[in-house]
Amino acid sequence: MIVFRYLSREVLLSMLAVSSVLLVIIMSGRFVRYLSKAAAGELDPSVLFAIMGYRLPGFLELILPLGLFLGFLLGYGRLYLESEMTVLEACGMSQKRLVAYSMGPALLVAVVVGVLSVFVSPYGASETNKIFDEQESRSELESLVPGRFQKNQNSARVTYTDSVNENGELGLVFMADRNQSTKRLQITLAESGSMLTDTERDQRFLVLEDGYRYEGVPGKADYTELGFKRYGSEVERKNQEIRYDKVEALPTSVLWDSDEPKHRAQLNWRLSLPVLAIVVTLLAVPLSRVNPRQGRFARLVPSIIIYLLYLTILSNMTSKVSDDEAAPIAIWMVHFVFALFALNMIVFGRFWSRVFNQIPMPTLRMPWSKKTS
Repeated sequence: MIVFRYLSREVLLSMLAVSSVLLVIIMSGRFVRYLSKAAAGELDPSVLFAIMGYRLPGFLELILPLGLFLGFLLGYGRLYLESEMTVLEACGMSQKRLVAYSMGPALLVAVVVGVLSVFVSPYGASETNKIFDEQESRSELESLVPGRFQKNQNSARVTYTDSVNENGELGLVFMADRNQSTKRLQITLAESGSMLTDTERDQRFLVLEDGYRYEGVPGKADYTELGFKRYGSEVERKNQEIRYDKVEALPTSVLWDSDEPKHRAQLNWRLSLPVLAIVVTLLAVPLSRVNPRQGRFARLVPSIIIYLLYLTILSNMTSKVSDDEAAPIAIWMVHFVFALFALNMIVFGRFWSRVFNQIPMPTLRMPWSKKTS
């Protein structure tokens, strides 16, 4: 048990370090994307952290298997580099026993990934899509950003305001639109504005106060001017596309009782992610065996290529099942083929070691390093 705890700690610490870095990189990129939408008025800034929180399980279910795979490569690679694994082998640690010990952290990660993919991620995807639906159903004025000219997606109207207070009241308002019948440009200026809701008809109106409205053709003197004390205009809601019932957001129980190809593909994808963690462990154990002269990262590049090939084929098979071009068994055949390949590398480890040792690896030289004679 001392050796088992030592190996598990080495792998899990490396996995947590790699997974944390990958998670920060992915979430930072996605957060910047959402932040740009918030700056453009498409999202309310107050919902950004809620969206990221609900998206976190979906990120983790894909990051953890990769982190586990790299954790074995880095953790066991260090043991081979410092000859600790050689000492363990001299004390009776066979390759089969090493694989058995490696199944401990692999099963732990597989259980976590299974809970995330089957239960937590669908709930997070559903809540995220509901937030997006609520944001898209907001009216044009509810998404206004002070100091920015914003164009309505449903028309050619451009709206600007210099301030919006906590009650939703607008400061100086500028609106540019085009008359649908005469095609003449309409410019509206007002000192202030506010929202008025007709609950009986479920309609919203923008009420402008103390302003002027100009209508005409740019470059011509033929225009009309209209002054108003109060002026009301109906505000259209954005076209709402309901997304919370997408396949990714459906509960697993609903997918289990469905015979639709997309539902079957999504169900088998969720169930296959824990299996992915087990298979990559079988792949990582023989791939982590490095020659101390080659360095710790000698097999990192070919190992990542194998992992990407595995994940790409698995994703393509899932797409084929979703399009009803293949049966769900095709997804599990991918796992079976790569598991056989991993077992082959474990049994014939010396042969595969010679194969990987013959792969040329580029030598990295730092700019400040000096040549020695």
